[in-house]
Amino acid sequence: MKLLLLEDDDLLSESLAETLSDEGYRVDTATHLRVADALMQTEEYALVILDIGLPDGSGLDWLERWRESGYQEPILALTARDTWEDKVVGLRRGADDYLTKPFYEEELLARLHALLRRQHGNTGNVLTVNGVHLDEHLQRVSTDGTVWQSLTATEFRLLRYLMHHPDRVHSKLRLLDQLYALEQDAPAPNLVEVYIGRLRRRLGKDVIQTRRGQGYILASV
Repeated sequence: MKLLLLEDDDLLSESLAETLSDEGYRVDTATHLRVADALMQTEEYALVILDIGLPDGSGLDWLERWRESGYQEPILALTARDTWEDKVVGLRRGADDYLTKPFYEEELLARLHALLRRQHGNTGNVLTVNGVHLDEHLQRVSTDGTVWQSLTATEFRLLRYLMHHPDRVHSKLRLLDQLYALEQDAPAPNLVEVYIGRLRRRLGKDVIQTRRGQGYILASV
């Protein structure tokens, strides 16, 4: 899944982006709201991490405007303000959760995971869709009645995205966009076929179906 990180502290942004990448997320970063606006209009993000104190405006104003426009994905707000009044204002203006600086990155990850689980109706670390079980913490998979198998980082990211959007047909380009951040050099679309093939060998050839000329969709096993 792809995340957007809005943070103008370069050291913190780099550290968080690296941590999130290690957790299997693809991360785009921005330091200004105008850049975030442009990204939000063209990219698909599962969650936004927003520092409300950015150089070119109020993060809370930006947040409220996007909520009024109909944006529904989770937004985790970061702030140096630690009063309960500030947190209440942030939540009322559209934040789904609030984290005060300084913080431990483990806490940010825990809050992020909780937001994504609630967004997709899950209550634990195991995501279950159409008979496929994905342990998001240990990055392993099983189907009904089979043993758990460990996944590579790319296999995990690809399968998790398909499982979070099981009702969609996904083109190769869309899947590549979720696997690689903007600043990375994305490989040829045919690489998706390689990883789809690997997942089929693990899960069964009919679990991920090909829609000719369109892409791939997760099917019931």
